[in-house]
Amino acid sequence: SPPAGITSVNMSSHSVVRSSSSSVSGARAHASRNGGRFNSSVTTRASAITIAPSPTKPIEGQKTGTSGLRKKTAIFTSENYLANWVQSLFSSLGSEIEGQTICLGGDGRYFNKEASQIILKLAAGNGVKKVVVGQNAILATPAASAIIREQKLYGGLIMSASHNPGGPDEDWGIKFNYKSGEPAPERITNEIFKFTETISELKFGDIPDVDLAVVGTTEFDGFTVEVVESTADYLPLLQEVFDFDMLKSLISRPDFSMKFDAMHAVTGAYAPKIFCEMLGAPESSVMNCGVLEDFGGGHPDPNLTYAKELVDVMYSGDDAPDFGAASDGDGDRNMILGKGFFISPSDSVAMIAANAQECIPYFKDGLKGVARSMPTGGALDKVAAKMNLPFYEVPTGWKFFGNLMDDGRCSICGEESFGTSSDHVREKDGLWAVLSWLSILAKKNEGKAAGEKLVTVEDIAKEHWAKFGRNFFSRYDYEGVESEKADA
Repeated sequence: SPPAGITSVNMSSHSVVRSSSSSVSGARAHASRNGGRFNSSVTTRASAITIAPSPTKPIEGQKTGTSGLRKKTAIFTSENYLANWVQSLFSSLGSEIEGQTICLGGDGRYFNKEASQIILKLAAGNGVKKVVVGQNAILATPAASAIIREQKLYGGLIMSASHNPGGPDEDWGIKFNYKSGEPAPERITNEIFKFTETISELKFGDIPDVDLAVVGTTEFDGFTVEVVESTADYLPLLQEVFDFDMLKSLISRPDFSMKFDAMHAVTGAYAPKIFCEMLGAPESSVMNCGVLEDFGGGHPDPNLTYAKELVDVMYSGDDAPDFGAASDGDGDRNMILGKGFFISPSDSVAMIAANAQECIPYFKDGLKGVARSMPTGGALDKVAAKMNLPFYEVPTGWKFFGNLMDDGRCSICGEESFGTSSDHVREKDGLWAVLSWLSILAKKNEGKAAGEKLVTVEDIAKEHWAKFGRNFFSRYDYEGVESEKADA
């Protein structure tokens, strides 16, 4: 914890700690940036930061993949492993990072809080001006992308191993997202790897740990840490994309029921507010929303195998909910279910694209184009052909979708590994996909009287197949395969 006299305070929390030199930050009201809530904070000013260089040496195996660097937690917690990679990132960016603002957050897994303090000290030592951090170091991956884009940040660090299990004996990961909120391009990841092979020094800023549980600002001389609610920028963005009044008219109906499974992962910090507080669903409509460092001992991968608890509910017969969904560790993947009915990821992106202009206000002027990854089934191809939309097939890796979006060529995209999204951010977005499906259901059921038969997920799927044709697709998962053998 910070030394006496060096801290920040959220006035709404009734927890005040005095500083020897402090000033009120103007009781700043950031309704849009903080998920619609008012936050008043005291800013603490500390003495000048000194740089405390620490010697280190290269560590093998720090090559960044398509979704960052992922290893066992025990590897990341070993001496300088994380610090080496983060320092190599900052070194690869050179003078470009100096004076910039970045964001920081993750999926709530084990080691994230400790890692955050390491990253903040390295950011301070490498000339970063400000770091915007999700409260308790929690930010869903699409939420981090939204913050980068909305606040026009230089980029952000996301601590996540995605859908992999968490805990001391499980997995940990980190990646850097760049200026438009997209995963770092290969020119940056290649440079990071080069620096990991020659690194000799870590540049730590000599600052105390920052209390990340309290929303507010801690300001040092030339370096600022701002803790924001996890919904900052992201929730207002979703409200721009979707018609929340229309969604509420469906979700709050007494004859409609839904079940969302956060799998004890990061969307547990978002789902109750969105589905229950804002859209009127009963609290029983969300499950496993406590964000746990080990995801409750589960595997936060939203598929028929690992989301079995939700699948059992949705296949429980006539009393099953009308709509079911789950998201993964960092909130970028999704699974969609109807009553006793599964929508494959390859079908899901196609069905969303086919209905987007009619059902989602963000797409009222039509789609710029659609795209899928190479391994994904061809359902989207048929939609593009019939609706005369530009269509693109890309290699695996969300950054390739981001290139199309930045060039104004793609509105909706998806991949067979349960990732679906649009150009509102530059990441997969599990909650976006769930709200897209609920929007389609809401639009199809507009004007339906209480007790009248509602259009279902199964109805939408069968209508789609009748119109566009049906593709069949199978996915095979090989887990725990050693990297060297897999690459051979």
